[in-house]
Amino acid sequence: MAAEMQIPVIDVFAGPGGLGEGFSSFSAEGCNPFRIALSIEKDTHAHQTLRLRSFFRQFARGKAPKIYYDVLRGDLSLDELPRRLMEKSTEHYRKWQVAEAESLHAELGVKSSHASISEKIAKAIGDRKRHWVLIGGPPCQAYSIVGRVRNRGNDDYKIEEDHRSTLYREYLQIIAEHQPSIFVMENVKGMLSATLQKQRIFEQILSDLSAPEATLPNGQLLRYRIVPIVDHSRSRRDQKLLPTDFIVACERFGVPQRRHRVILIGIREDLGDVNVPTLKPSEPPTVREMISTLPRLRSGLSRKFNGKGYIPLKDDPQLWKEVIQHWTIDSGNDALWLDTLADDDPATHTLIVSTVEKLRIPQKDRRGDFIAAEKTPDAPAALKKWIVDDRLKGTCNHESRLHMDSDLARYIFAACHAQVHGDSPKLNQFPRRLLPRHANAKDEKLIFDDRFRVQVAGSPATTVTSHLSKDGHYFIHYDPSQCRSMTVREVARLQTFPDNYLFCGPRTAQYIQVGNAVPPWVACQIAESVWKTLEDSGKIE
Repeated sequence: MAAEMQIPVIDVFAGPGGLGEGFSSFSAEGCNPFRIALSIEKDTHAHQTLRLRSFFRQFARGKAPKIYYDVLRGDLSLDELPRRLMEKSTEHYRKWQVAEAESLHAELGVKSSHASISEKIAKAIGDRKRHWVLIGGPPCQAYSIVGRVRNRGNDDYKIEEDHRSTLYREYLQIIAEHQPSIFVMENVKGMLSATLQKQRIFEQILSDLSAPEATLPNGQLLRYRIVPIVDHSRSRRDQKLLPTDFIVACERFGVPQRRHRVILIGIREDLGDVNVPTLKPSEPPTVREMISTLPRLRSGLSRKFNGKGYIPLKDDPQLWKEVIQHWTIDSGNDALWLDTLADDDPATHTLIVSTVEKLRIPQKDRRGDFIAAEKTPDAPAALKKWIVDDRLKGTCNHESRLHMDSDLARYIFAACHAQVHGDSPKLNQFPRRLLPRHANAKDEKLIFDDRFRVQVAGSPATTVTSHLSKDGHYFIHYDPSQCRSMTVREVARLQTFPDNYLFCGPRTAQYIQVGNAVPPWVACQIAESVWKTLEDSGKIE
């Protein structure tokens, strides 16, 4: 399908491009009906990720040039790519220029830039008589349940003063000005219960999105019908929808992660009484199926507590092994927790001892930006095809992070507990000597009692979040012999990003990008529903 025949998609608050990846990858009868015409993102590193991926999308499947893979393998820096493209291929450099124009580094919600952004959106859409689709999710931190819990005791925090709580109005203004045929808005589940000036934010958002303050070219008021993308018993037209009807539980649709998000589909009323096909449930793969074939790595060492304060540790493979032995099978105060476990949980105790006695330093150590390895995941065939790129011949964004010495003991305990009991231990199940030094770790009313959470191998993962950028305690690898939190590539696979999707910037920025993204696998299914809705309208040229 020629680019001029494809339906333009504008992706706002795009992050690293999870929604856009799903729409651009959707195929119908061998063609890609949707084309990302413009992606808008304020974060510098996420914008770099978007731009590089846009370059990749300029090529037919399997036809991306070798120089793209040189960047993924670390043989060529991203900064050097444009110059090398200019030297090597005029055609490829033009495609890079298209990617630069398509990926806009700008902040929505800033008055001084609104006119310029609106002009670029209008240019990207082109002919207003043709269909186009708006996608995106305004920043969600102000709505999230975790964020509200953290701010509960902060007298200085007021949600009405948090500009992120009203950024959906920027989304609304784009709808009013440019009138998409369909829009897809994604946000956190906490949006349903958040309040602003004693009114439910969700109710206000639904009202605003249904009736933007604008008129169509024929003089009629612009109106949208807001519908869910999942099938609920109350989703029939003769019954009132509930807010929870808009929640998409991603694990129900083949995503290896229990990620629950609000998805709103807005259909412009002049398209007629069209139905939006709901997503078709499918079984999710497990954590093990998604990441077990990635190269084994060890954790790094950052520091230790010497009784008075924290002192740095020099990261070293042999020292890593010695630290784990010190905290487990060696005699001494730091290993006393394992003695108490022998009576309290003998099966977990036995597994820990066996794991440490057999401990080997992984061949790839902690590795780095790229690891040559060709094993593919054990996921279902369709998802495996989505993830794997035979031309990559390795793994990027796969490097372990540094941890405190005592955290290694917590990780090996948690992973062994999960193998034995099939679940991640709560803090009150940890041996008391392994509890963190934080005062609230010993509080029986602790809100976050799963501060150390291992991802159970035989189940879908819990929600990948941007908090991974701060520490890896919520995403401990299920394999106790690796004794670490998960890498960017591992959580990217749990988010269903293809292996040839490079996350740019420092590792902290990479975790934030992955944590904030929409899983492309479910985004592709949403794209299929949107396409069928447009087909049903009878107005596809």
